[in-house]
Amino acid sequence: RVWSFLFWSEPSLRECIRTNDLRPGLTVICSESVRLLNGSGLCSGRVEVKSNQSWASVCEADFDRQDAEVVCRDVGCGAPAALQGGLYGEGEGQTWDKEFQCKGKESLLLDCDTSDRENNTCLPGNAVGLTCSEPDDVRLVGGGSRCAGGVERYDQGEWRTVGAYWNKEDEAAVVCRQLGCGSTVSVLPGNTTLGVGVRCSGSESSLRECWRSYDLLPGFTVICSDILVQPDIFLTDSMGGVSRGHQGPDMLWGHSFTITCSTQPQYPGGSFLLTFTGSNRTQTQPAVNHSAAFLFPAADDSHQGNYSCVYENYVFSHHFSSESELLSLTITASPLPAFIIRHVVVLLILLTAITTISYLYCTKCLSRQPGGRGENSVSSMDLYVNAMEMVSLSSRAEAGPGEERAAQGME
Repeated sequence: RVWSFLFWSEPSLRECIRTNDLRPGLTVICSESVRLLNGSGLCSGRVEVKSNQSWASVCEADFDRQDAEVVCRDVGCGAPAALQGGLYGEGEGQTWDKEFQCKGKESLLLDCDTSDRENNTCLPGNAVGLTCSEPDDVRLVGGGSRCAGGVERYDQGEWRTVGAYWNKEDEAAVVCRQLGCGSTVSVLPGNTTLGVGVRCSGSESSLRECWRSYDLLPGFTVICSDILVQPDIFLTDSMGGVSRGHQGPDMLWGHSFTITCSTQPQYPGGSFLLTFTGSNRTQTQPAVNHSAAFLFPAADDSHQGNYSCVYENYVFSHHFSSESELLSLTITASPLPAFIIRHVVVLLILLTAITTISYLYCTKCLSRQPGGRGENSVSSMDLYVNAMEMVSLSSRAEAGPGEERAAQGME
């Protein structure tokens, strides 16, 4: 078994010195403790409290956010991320018969006050499940990015430099993995500050799993692959031709538009590459004030597709790049203005009226007897006046209030 040197003040065994010497095992009996069971790791699972040598699940009604903060701290994890009844199944044993009254600042769950439960039953599906974030006890400083810089670890209430033996490649791989920063690009000598030594095999998920000593060793700087933040991409236009669609912006055919790429001010310089998945076309512009604008004078069908921005920069003697999310652009036909539609309708009505007048006039000419008019005959002028009244009424029905007043003035 791995032997640990315990100095009584450490909050967990992860803080103790570890060696690979084989020593006799030991049995520990605790008065009460807490655990997270059936989760994906040490920092998630169903909350269970040990009492009288048996484990008991905790009812959701007796557990709040402040209690969760203390439990996450007690098990050596970060802040609570999710709190829900039945999230990690039901407990097989008894239910905890107390209600915690934590204030959220306690170090251990045993430090919290308790009270008797108002209801001794806990319905199925209400055994509280808790997900804590991974402890944020490692950081990289001085590199302009959370994924580049000197290695520091939060230890005994303060951030301290971390030192390592030999080439430090294995330790750097663990740091990049723990921070979610991709793979190691390079390891550089740190400043002259000495730090608490660690030694890793390279396969650990965090520095907490590495061998640790209190020997003071030279610090080191780690450059991970994901040092650039993800750039942003957005579309603008000055003609009012863009609208929000189901999958992204909709742009009217023939309108100009601009796609802008931007990123946070981490490092000076760099460039933006605008890629278009509809074809192999790409455009490149230098980053000015950490952004670049790509102008398209007139939208047409060839511009429809998915766009993305790729930010590239050369820092720490290496090339790095980061790609934005996709922007899906749809090109739509420009609709005819409403007033044009109204005028077309009026012209059609007028044409129909004139055609009707001509037909009726010719019919009367053929049927009229020489020397006079019949009693029921209608003059062409009467038909014309009636037709024009129909046109006027149709125009007023299609027009707005302002246009109707204007039409009356013309009459």
